Amino acid sequence: MNMKDIVLIPTYNEKENIKLIIAEIFNFLPDIKILVIDDNSPDGTAAAVKFLMEKYPNLSLLERRRKTGLGDAYKEAIRKVVKDKEIRSVITMDADGSHSPKYLKSFLDNIGQYDLVVGSRYVVGGGVSAWNFWRRTLSKLGNLYVRTLVGLNINDLTAGFICARREMLEKIDFDNIDSSGYAYQIEFKCYCLYDLGAKIKELPIIFESRRGGESKISNQIISEGILAPWRILLKRLWKK
Repeated sequence: MNMKDIVLIPTYNEKENIKLIIAEIFNFLPDIKILVIDDNSPDGTAAAVKFLMEKYPNLSLLERRRKTGLGDAYKEAIRKVVKDKEIRSVITMDADGSHSPKYLKSFLDNIGQYDLVVGSRYVVGGGVSAWNFWRRTLSKLGNLYVRTLVGLNINDLTAGFICARREMLEKIDFDNIDSSGYAYQIEFKCYCLYDLGAKIKELPIIFESRRGGESKISNQIISEGILAPWRILLKRLWKK
């Protein structure tokens, strides 16, 4: 069987950025598959992807009726793609250029030995580019806060640039992952390690500043990040 790998890219108002990242990914890995998950972007992101699908046969689009959160977008897409038994691994990454496609080959080189590969800012060789002091502090303290509560030995728990084996994803009951927004990234990793005993590898990446458009960081996302680890902790204690 000719195994395939697929990149999932969630979008909301990323019309210009999505054109750039798709071209870059196919430049590095011409045979990889890409699925863009668009949350009914008013700026015409979906139309831009449809136009590019004429050029790239391995590009496809999942259109969602409304924006209900990053986690919901990923859960819907993953449920869809794991049905294809020819898929070897599923990669998730942002559309805004913060996750460089140059790391994709390293992810794929490692996924044969691990269940989950995490592109990490907080291991030796990793880092962030051009963040201000507030953003750096928020991210570092946030990861420390989450690690302390959930007891997970992953340095970058909020990382969204990851690669997972399809066989592991098939075992996940996504109805048991309650987070619909950015806290999904935390709860997903906790589920993989605690519920499935996943073998996890962190690879260093440099996280770049977004190319254009508005940052998705909001007070709601910060609040979710504060509350979600407590909910995850209480759920684990209840299971015991």
